[in-house]
Amino acid sequence: MPNTVELIQSELDDALAKDQLELPTLPEVALKIRDTATKPDISPRELAGVVAEDPALATRFVRIANSPMFRAIREIDDLQQAIGRIGVEYAANLAAGLAIENMFQATSELVDRKLRAVWAHACEVAAISGVLAKSFTRLRPDQATLAGLIHTIGVLPILTFAEDNPSLIRDSFALDQIIDNLHGKIGTKILEHWDFSDDLILVPGHYMDFERHVAEADFVDLVMVSYLQTRFGSAHPHGSVDWAEVPAFRNVGLDPDFEDAELEEYHEDVATAKVMLV
Repeated sequence: MPNTVELIQSELDDALAKDQLELPTLPEVALKIRDTATKPDISPRELAGVVAEDPALATRFVRIANSPMFRAIREIDDLQQAIGRIGVEYAANLAAGLAIENMFQATSELVDRKLRAVWAHACEVAAISGVLAKSFTRLRPDQATLAGLIHTIGVLPILTFAEDNPSLIRDSFALDQIIDNLHGKIGTKILEHWDFSDDLILVPGHYMDFERHVAEADFVDLVMVSYLQTRFGSAHPHGSVDWAEVPAFRNVGLDPDFEDAELEEYHEDVATAKVMLV
């Protein structure tokens, strides 16, 4: 007889296959920013006009532009100048990721706590991904950061389902099993629904495929390496993965046998990137 995890997983899997699973909608401000940013020769002034519609996001952009990450000498307090300093493409991708943060909320205290933990971990993975992209690859750091932020986006519908099933909320072991088994598949569906680029759509479903091998580094590789770094030395099952057996490390150009001290110069960049996202 199937256990609770198998029954619920089967129900969610069936709903997903039949397009009956309610998928989250990308926040309107993120859609408008993305549409504006795709226009040819878009200027910081034009993008600032859209970002300004969300005062909280506008404030964060100014703070980010003044952060050590952009190593600015002069402090600014103008949104247009902030976007000019950050760059239009970087700002657009960052806006999409930051807007998604508002989706990680719930009415149930237990689910809300879980969502906040998932978002905090996504920010950590995103910060490392962006720094690795800049330091080791030719991949764009802004897109790498966005890849990290959306790698667990598939958790959202699962926790929405859990809110309507209190017994599942109380069974953290069962809930974690369902999340581990299904969030990648659901995340892929969400990013397809949001019309994300193909290289980002791959991320949720493959970042835990540690035997995956591709010809050159992509965003899946960056998120995978970043994810494993966040798990290293922990009690999590992936905390003891042998990095030497993970092709993504070689693709990214990171020696799996590195000593932590060898990357000391990057720690400050990662810490700064994390501050930017929270």
